[in-house]
Amino acid sequence: MSNRLTPLLTIMVNAAQKAGRALRRDFGEIENLQVSRKGPADFVTKADTKAEKILIEELQKARPAYGFVNEESGVIEGSDISNKWIIDPLDGTTNFLHGIAHFAVSVALERDKRLEAGVVYNPITDDLYYAERGKGAFLRDSRLRVSGRTSIQDSLFSTGIPFLGRPGHETFVTELQAVMGASSGIRRFGAAALDLAFVAAGRYDGFWERGLSSWDMAAGILLVREAGGIVTDFQGRDKMLETGEVIATNASLDRDFRQLLKNAAKNA
Repeated sequence: MSNRLTPLLTIMVNAAQKAGRALRRDFGEIENLQVSRKGPADFVTKADTKAEKILIEELQKARPAYGFVNEESGVIEGSDISNKWIIDPLDGTTNFLHGIAHFAVSVALERDKRLEAGVVYNPITDDLYYAERGKGAFLRDSRLRVSGRTSIQDSLFSTGIPFLGRPGHETFVTELQAVMGASSGIRRFGAAALDLAFVAAGRYDGFWERGLSSWDMAAGILLVREAGGIVTDFQGRDKMLETGEVIATNASLDRDFRQLLKNAAKNA
């Protein structure tokens, strides 16, 4: 394990990797997984709930007073009201179910309404992204930096597409057309936590999506910021976890990219 890990990050990484090992085993048995349908195009698997149980147990063992916000169990109140874990045991569930090896465990700590630390772990590739506020972002032992591109025309962007039962299809299509017409390309990989980690690593020059939950993006937001990037909602505010909207880019692209999306939304 990296010698860059603080005691806090060590707790988070250990929990994420333990949950990831369980997911990796279940992914190997994907054809035998029992899957229950939770809603339109939204599935929960035994693997998901098992990974969540591991995450909660490991984090509670280390910090018993901290609360939780997570997808399957909702809010778990802790006696320490300053600190709460924001966790997603399986970001990229649809990929997982279809045998696509692009999904992650996401763990963030919010302290006094401020993101303090984040971990995003892909158990198939063993890519471990982590950041602590003011201490930088890393992939394993390598320091992360957002891309240095200054022109939208030269930039590669990532996004998420609203699926069945989710609103915003028309707005998204208009935004997609605008970004397609202005940039060098768009990717849709299906796991917001990894999309944000890729922005932090400079692989993508930017990412945008609406309709996300806090557990989809909390750890990724901190990764991008600690890698020197800018993350806001669509109005340029620090309210991503409340609005469910996120735009993540570097400082050179931020204003122009947000304006591009704003103009597109007006025409939707």
